[in-house]
Amino acid sequence: MKNFLLQLFTWWNGQTMGTRFFTWRKGKRVGEDQFGNVYYEGPMSSYGLQKRWVIYNGYAEASAIPPGWHGWMHHRTDVPPTKQDYKAHEWQKPHHANLTGTAAAYRPQGSLVEAGQRPRVTGDYDAWTPGN
Repeated sequence: MKNFLLQLFTWWNGQTMGTRFFTWRKGKRVGEDQFGNVYYEGPMSSYGLQKRWVIYNGYAEASAIPPGWHGWMHHRTDVPPTKQDYKAHEWQKPHHANLTGTAAAYRPQGSLVEAGQRPRVTGDYDAWTPGN
């Protein structure tokens, strides 16, 4: 019941009921990544490319798509990573969750929520005062 309500009223928890129905009718499963996200291919779009979409395992966070699948999703390649021996380049970093808004978020020295003084930089503004 909980999953049904989540699919009915939220878009960020996996798939909605509309996406489930469209996937059931028109989707062809292409593969799955190491995070449990499932990738689909469907009919041609109005601009001549096949529709491609992902059903996220959990929250819908686009940065959770690995580099190989990202290229396939955006039509950079026609061959999905499951049908080729794809290896990420050394400069491609693995996924890390977005920590913005959490206690583990990055807060530089001197920010509004972090104590201390931020380091002075060359672009800092010095206000004019009379006598200077």
